[in-house]
Amino acid sequence: MTPRPAFVLHEHQRPRHHFDLRLEEDGVLRSWAVPRGLPVRSGANRLAVAVPDHDMDHLTYTDAEKSIADIGWWEEHDRNERRIVFTLHGREGARRYALIRTQQDWLLHLTKEQPG
Repeated sequence: MTPRPAFVLHEHQRPRHHFDLRLEEDGVLRSWAVPRGLPVRSGANRLAVAVPDHDMDHLTYTDAEKSIADIGWWEEHDRNERRIVFTLHGREGARRYALIRTQQDWLLHLTKEQPG
């Protein structure tokens, strides 16, 4: 059985309060800075700025300025060069999102259709 790919949502206090969404893929953590955190309302969008990939040891990394807001596994449903649709299976259940590429950055969108 293939292990499920992991995700982590880090909460940072510096330089300004923000979150980092990290998705395991190809042996690294693909990462996006999400200044206002994950959207909580269906149809809501949040800015997501792609940042450099992180090593897998960053999955559980914490320090005085960085904590783990959520952790678990993720599954991909659809992908093309402009969009990734996926579900995060975290501590408090599953939520489906889409990362949508804009001309400059990404938007993180909470989809209308949710699991369960």
